[in-house]
Amino acid sequence: MAAGFLGILMLDTRFPRPPGDIGCARTFERAGIAVRYLRMQGVGPRRAVQESDEAMLQAVIHGALQLEREGASLVATTCGFLSRYQPRLERALRVPVLTSSLLQVRELPRPGIVTIDAQSLGPEELGGAGVPPGVPVQGVRPGSEFRERILGNEPRLDLAQARDDVVQAARALVDAHPSLHSIVLECTNMPPYREAVREATGRTVVDMETLLLRHWRAAGGAA
Repeated sequence: MAAGFLGILMLDTRFPRPPGDIGCARTFERAGIAVRYLRMQGVGPRRAVQESDEAMLQAVIHGALQLEREGASLVATTCGFLSRYQPRLERALRVPVLTSSLLQVRELPRPGIVTIDAQSLGPEELGGAGVPPGVPVQGVRPGSEFRERILGNEPRLDLAQARDDVVQAARALVDAHPSLHSIVLECTNMPPYREAVREATGRTVVDMETLLLRHWRAAGGAA
């Protein structure tokens, strides 16, 4: 895989993306991974999270195939809810594709999920990622800085408050399910807050960044 690059399908967004966020090139530059982005015009965060239609599916497949033709060794997306298209993408592409951090859930002991929108994370998204039945899900609080700025695709984001919003959701998940061993952060904008979540909950925390780094290294990449 080291001979190619990591191709990332990017939602049409304008909110800040600090290192750790999958949409920030520095996330991969610091790991020594060549990355190339392809923006899906018109597919914004609210549409990707709360809607699913044939036009969006075709945009995702078209973009993934373009990245593959350009030489991507691995294709990923910047929205965990695109797990709904994982099976279709696997059939369409010759290279590996990872749509969502949710693909890790089935590998983990006693996992739970923190998501940007629990109401919208339904059977299609969970099933596409192979999430076993009964895995608990906790959403970030409606009206919070993190949820509203990201879904609203706003050009500013209070990073400290966003961190606190994600930590608060993780704590609520653990309080409701104290036997949890692992937490999966669904949203690709959550990895910058991974260590804060780990410190607050004492649980193993994984996300889209950890998934991509693990797959790249396992395939012989330079990271």
